[in-house]
Amino acid sequence: MIASALRDAGMEVIYTGLRTSIPTIAQAAVQEAVDVIGLSILSGAHLSICERLREELTRRSSQDLPVVVGGVIPMADWPLLAGLGVKRVFGPESPLEEVVSFVRWLVEPKAITTPDPPALHP
Repeated sequence: MIASALRDAGMEVIYTGLRTSIPTIAQAAVQEAVDVIGLSILSGAHLSICERLREELTRRSSQDLPVVVGGVIPMADWPLLAGLGVKRVFGPESPLEEVVSFVRWLVEPKAITTPDPPALHP
């Protein structure tokens, strides 16, 4: 649903599929010169996945590439994810327009009238 909402908003989405390895995600992101990486994590392994992704991106000199995460992630882990460089966590009830708005803000911050990111609704 997220990929469709982003496409409907005019964004190009590169979907790597379910259970794609972290090195494959990082390689695809660098190869395709993406603006944002979005991860959907339902396994509970969000901290280790995001840490490994950050390491892979750093290894590929792409450590500044923004990452957003969606899934069933306890709010207590959100600050830990932020410490790993995750720009935003979206829960299952996050409105699609909120996801689209935030990704657009990450990619085109000057196109948005406010310098602050769109509001977060946990």
